[in-house]
Amino acid sequence: MHHCRHLITPATTIFNRSLMVRRNSYTLTENAAYCLKSVEKNDHESFLWLLLLPDELRASASSLRAFNIELATVKEVTSTAEIGKMRFHFWKEAIENIYQGMPPHHPVAEELYEAVQRHNLSKRWLQRIIQAREQTIEDRPFSSLEEVEKFAEDTASSLLYLTLEILGIKNLTADHAASHIGKAQGLTTLIRAVPYHASRRNVLLPLDLLIKHNVTQESIIRGNTEQPMKDVIYDIASQANSHVQKAHSMKKTIPADAYPVMLSVSSAERYLERIRRADFNVFDPALQRSDSLLPWTMWWKRFRRTF
Repeated sequence: MHHCRHLITPATTIFNRSLMVRRNSYTLTENAAYCLKSVEKNDHESFLWLLLLPDELRASASSLRAFNIELATVKEVTSTAEIGKMRFHFWKEAIENIYQGMPPHHPVAEELYEAVQRHNLSKRWLQRIIQAREQTIEDRPFSSLEEVEKFAEDTASSLLYLTLEILGIKNLTADHAASHIGKAQGLTTLIRAVPYHASRRNVLLPLDLLIKHNVTQESIIRGNTEQPMKDVIYDIASQANSHVQKAHSMKKTIPADAYPVMLSVSSAERYLERIRRADFNVFDPALQRSDSLLPWTMWWKRFRRTF
């Protein structure tokens, strides 16, 4: 998970000040504080979203996001694929031990154990996240757009299903909306990560789209801004936007209590608008800057009880 340095703006300052009382009024355990700090450092947009969740549920939701960060950063903190696989093995065993009441001595695992105990979280979603992350450890391109969506469903959507469980929501329409939001997030993350991966001579964009638009991986590594490359990004962004719109179409039939979970779509939605304005040039410098209006957008939607 790679994010550009975020700017200190009036919007983010006011957003954080407005929540300071809530953050301080609910005492976090050392493990919960560790998880929240990890999200703040590595996934700032999810951190902003976490601050808008009910105080008593934030620690559990933070443990899920911190768990995801542990898995998403395996490639960065390990020197070889073999060592990375050992790390994934640790987390597979950790999940088994958590559900047997014996979490390993690791702040994220211990806080995740507390979340499992409090909310009876489904083991299969946690296992599915690990499995999907492990399959992408070697940084190979996705074969197709459908494969990207499958990965997003297994990771981002699974996190949202677990968050719905934390909120005590069992609703089929909410699950369907979460599925679409997760896919939108996954597709958007793929687009956003193109410059980062290109700088490391990696290309993960779907091969079927590169072939369709006659774009070579080497040209992307060199920072391709030609129209065929924009067409590749357009196709991915259009699919992501389709998922956003499908989630919004379900708004009237989703329990209002689920809206805080659905609010996580805001960052993807905002980025899709920004890249549209950049004419789908993923290397536009403006896209590397933080979205200073995102905190306002999220807070306002939360205030209006919508998403």
